[in-house]
Amino acid sequence: MAGGGTGRVQATDAALAAIDRLRARHGPLVFVQSGGCCDGSAPVCLAEGDILLGPDDVVIGELAGCPFHVDRELDARWNEPSFLIDVAPGGGDTFSLEGPEGIHFVARTPV
Repeated sequence: MAGGGTGRVQATDAALAAIDRLRARHGPLVFVQSGGCCDGSAPVCLAEGDILLGPDDVVIGELAGCPFHVDRELDARWNEPSFLIDVAPGGGDTFSLEGPEGIHFVARTPV
């Protein structure tokens, strides 16, 4: 089931539960949709203030109150998709906060 999002991002119940656990541990969170580094095009979850966002990083929605950023040019190239954020087993190959839990966030584009 999807919900807990605004704008062009939604999240599954499993992703929302992971966000709640991470927020309890790390405080306010932000998401940045990766454009191909590290674990491909995975959403990266970080503590607010742990990433320097630039003027071309735009918020396309929120997940459980956490802003979801994507690079403006990348978003345009991808034709401004909507995302469904979920979790999958196994830590991703990135510095996203959920890795130590043995899961990683994934972005799907709903059909």
